[in-house]
Amino acid sequence: MSSFRGSYTVTVTPFTPGGAEIDYEAWQGFLDWQIASGVPGIIILGTTGEFLTISDAERRAFVDATVKYVAGRMVVMVGTMNAYTPHAVRYSVEAETLGADGLMILPPYYYTPTEDEIFNYYKAICAECNLPIMLYNNPFTSHVDMSAKLVGKLAKSFEQIRYIKEASQRIERIHAIRVESDGLMNPWAGQQVLESFKMGANGYVNPYGNYIPRASARFVDWAYEQRWDDVWAVQSIIQEFDAIITEGHPLYGHQCYSKALAAAAGHPVGDVRAPITTFESLGEEGRERVARMVPLMQELDRVVDVIESRNAAA
Repeated sequence: MSSFRGSYTVTVTPFTPGGAEIDYEAWQGFLDWQIASGVPGIIILGTTGEFLTISDAERRAFVDATVKYVAGRMVVMVGTMNAYTPHAVRYSVEAETLGADGLMILPPYYYTPTEDEIFNYYKAICAECNLPIMLYNNPFTSHVDMSAKLVGKLAKSFEQIRYIKEASQRIERIHAIRVESDGLMNPWAGQQVLESFKMGANGYVNPYGNYIPRASARFVDWAYEQRWDDVWAVQSIIQEFDAIITEGHPLYGHQCYSKALAAAAGHPVGDVRAPITTFESLGEEGRERVARMVPLMQELDRVVDVIESRNAAA
């Protein structure tokens, strides 16, 4: 069973104009940038990757192309969730066959399933797939909040399940998961790295890696070393991005601006697919917000340079 650690960018999916197709040329440049920035792993086809807009044929081709291009230079995990259990099983087996290193799987969405239904969903996946699985607890999108007790039961029942992206915004849940799983589960922060690591998080699922990969990888390295002042120096600036983005409509903020900011960093990856509001349609509003965030990107580079220079001299 693989051991995952660090800050994994939960990536956008790049599209050609109008969202017609996946842009593989842009994707290769984006992946090279992630690797050069010191990112140890990526998670494709998550919420940021607009997984609900991806056809089965696109999914297979995208996973295959990603695994082949990365060629072992960093970890590749794949989101394989679906509201219909046989689809989630099929996507998971397909990712394993194509050479992915692990899976990130949200519980069944829309139905608001019971804990028994959630348990049986993951049981069906584990029966057919041997890859390490990261549970994804995000009650804001799935409308399911997996309790620490359920997470512990899943970890103790299935050896593939050893990770969880805990995005409930209840930081205390991280410690409870460790207790309920008898230490088997490795919780990963879904937000608030400093606070999550102090509670026992062991990694970070990172949407900011789409446009500030270097800084958002390094501050997790510092969190492992409990260098809290250095972590805060980065996290405090990241919170400024959040403040600017969330001034707008919450539906388009996360994916739309991740893509716009990746382009501002020199890696254009297209726009989002419907129903999410496109960056292009935001007009001056969107351009003005990006113009406010570009200096923050530059400030983060400066902050990381200063911290790394200081530590090298120590």
